[in-house]
Amino acid sequence: MRPLLCCLVLAALLGPCLACPSPCSCSTKKNGRLLAECAYKDLQEVPKGLSSNVTILTLSANRIGWLGQGSFAEVPEVQSLWLGYNQIGVVEPGAFALLVHLKNLDLSHNKIADFPWQDLRNLSGLQILKMNNNRLAGLSRDAFRSLKDLRSLWLNDNELTTLAEGTFDNLPSLSQLQIFNNPFNCSCKVFWLKKWTERTSVSITKGGSTLCAAPARLKGRAVTDIPDHHCVAPSVQLTYLSNLDNTVMYDGLTLTLHCSVAGSPPPEIRWKIQTASRRIEINGPNVARDGNVKQSQEHFLVFKNGTMAIPNFSKEDEGTYTCLAVNDVGTRDVSVNVALAGSENPAEDLLRDDPQAGHLGGRSCYKGDEMDPSGAGEKLVIVYHMPRESKSGAGGALPQVHLGTLLLALGIVLCW
Repeated sequence: MRPLLCCLVLAALLGPCLACPSPCSCSTKKNGRLLAECAYKDLQEVPKGLSSNVTILTLSANRIGWLGQGSFAEVPEVQSLWLGYNQIGVVEPGAFALLVHLKNLDLSHNKIADFPWQDLRNLSGLQILKMNNNRLAGLSRDAFRSLKDLRSLWLNDNELTTLAEGTFDNLPSLSQLQIFNNPFNCSCKVFWLKKWTERTSVSITKGGSTLCAAPARLKGRAVTDIPDHHCVAPSVQLTYLSNLDNTVMYDGLTLTLHCSVAGSPPPEIRWKIQTASRRIEINGPNVARDGNVKQSQEHFLVFKNGTMAIPNFSKEDEGTYTCLAVNDVGTRDVSVNVALAGSENPAEDLLRDDPQAGHLGGRSCYKGDEMDPSGAGEKLVIVYHMPRESKSGAGGALPQVHLGTLLLALGIVLCW
């Protein structure tokens, strides 16, 4: 009787640890890990009744088509999860989020087009991630940001046409990457990938098979062979215009800045304005060919040629003016701080506002002048000399029409 009682007690104690659904076979490995082997069982969903102590779960080669938020709630300790060769097309957010001990995740050879990348944020111990042979058409730039221990990443044989710059930047342990057999559009948006492969120590398996599917002139050519001259990062230069001849005149002072850019493909020009009371972003010209201006930004006139004009420039418009040049290769920007002062002797204002400006006192700028590259400062002070009344030759009192006196207080290098 006593041996039988001991066996019953032992079974009661070990029963929960060895819980195993009927289609699966469970065993304890020599290293103490509990294996649940459920591959090739024609399963249509993750089986219920798994032990909470399972650390290796094999579900490969089944007919599972859906992974829900609670699909793996019973196995929070799992470290290796094999789900390859199923029919998974839907992965709900949260399906993997709680598997914080996961080191190996295989989702290869499924039908996954959309994946909840935010689930990977908690999987900081993940070392192997296989998502090859799916239908992924895009990746979040931050998809792998938290995976500091990731060593092997398989993304080959998907439908990726591009990858965001910096996708692999936060993977210090990465040693193997597979991205071949994707229909990459070799526009300049993936030019960074060529540069990254040239300097990385990561082994890019079958790198010669990482080919361009578009554009036509590069079809069949390796991504690493994109010609350098096709993709040139933007350069930007900010110049200041003070002579408004042949320009519509406005009452008061008109500040005019001109942004010149270069690059391939031709960069777009954007402006950012930061004053004491507001922040404004203007993405492209707001003055149409017919002269009409978008009502929301009518005070800041941005033209297609890169010129910005601010009529009736006042103290409220003081601040930082930034021109950005943006293309598929990157972004460059250059800024200038603008301030307004008024005095009958502008040089006095310059010296009072900034003693370092004394050596430039009285210097004037003309249309198209580049800002002095020899200066070390970072401020452009606009001194507005208030117009005075003066008598005309006929003796009548007529107001003089001035746009103001514009002086460079500090010359700066405004080219990148």
